[in-house]
Amino acid sequence: MTLSEQFASLFLLAIPIACVAWTVTHEEVFREPREWCKKNSEMCNRLVARKFFYLFTCEYCFSHYVTIIFLIITRFRLLYMDWRGYLISFFALVWVANIYMNVYAHVRLDIKRERVEIAAREKSIDEPDEPAFPVTASVPRQRR
Repeated sequence: MTLSEQFASLFLLAIPIACVAWTVTHEEVFREPREWCKKNSEMCNRLVARKFFYLFTCEYCFSHYVTIIFLIITRFRLLYMDWRGYLISFFALVWVANIYMNVYAHVRLDIKRERVEIAAREKSIDEPDEPAFPVTASVPRQRR
């Protein structure tokens, strides 16, 4: 595989890694198991158990485990065709997948902010005109 094909594979393979890691750690479909894992990551007495359950709540941590699974399935290697290629591809895939998740998080935040602004505008249109500042009776100043 040429170097350009390897880099294309790197950026393409990071997409499903980011998708799986984000979905498990953020989306509603996995909310109940994620909340259970979060509770166990905070309440378990054993350090190993706390860390195990924590990995299902952190997209960065979870992306490492998803990457291992994808490397086993695809046997993708970067730069070297031996064990070093697996090691380099592991860290490169995690890095690119986390860039994708970071960009996605910013896009979702922008979309949410726009929806809130639109809802506020619609609410102000639907309500009757009220003064921006309530008019209060002026209180005369007391002389000393």
